[in-house]
Amino acid sequence: MNIRLILLALSAAPTALSGQVPGTPDPSRTTAGTYSVDPAHTQVTWKLNHLGFSMLQGQFGASGGSLSLDPAKVAASKVEVTFDMKQLSTTAPGFTKHLNSADFFDTAKFGTARFVSTSIKPSGKNAAVIVGNLTIKDVTKPVTLNARFLGAGSNPMANNALNVGFSATGNIKRSDFGVAMAAPAVADDVELEINAAFVKN
Repeated sequence: MNIRLILLALSAAPTALSGQVPGTPDPSRTTAGTYSVDPAHTQVTWKLNHLGFSMLQGQFGASGGSLSLDPAKVAASKVEVTFDMKQLSTTAPGFTKHLNSADFFDTAKFGTARFVSTSIKPSGKNAAVIVGNLTIKDVTKPVTLNARFLGAGSNPMANNALNVGFSATGNIKRSDFGVAMAAPAVADDVELEINAAFVKN
């Protein structure tokens, strides 16, 4: 989406969003089929303990992906999301530059990370446990995510396309993926929070 389309969407927002919240956590509002990831509204946030003094955070944005959804058979659903590692964002430019270097993510060489589900098991109302393979720096490891269905509905800011959204949390060890510099002084354990939006094709 270019800047002109973003400005047009924002200018229409007061009218388009004058009613109730478009998305609600009602599974009956979803339909079976293939959905594409919405890169503008999908990201993974990571957090870890830095030297025992602070909790550092950063984000990666999604560059693509899909969701194969069957509301009647949630366990048959599949999800895969690709993240653009060069979109790494923190609040300090120098820190961001260091994380992009070969000391950490080496984004010049390893430009993307990818998650592909291998199983999805419902775990209560609007919740599921998603197991899948996470690939960072060409290293693939299994990861378990606790996911929650946020909502579904027609998006008035995107031509009323059907949108669905989810959030998920999980933990990884960065050293498993070749990102071990300064561990354990800088924690090896990393908390992940993924917020993902998908659009019906």
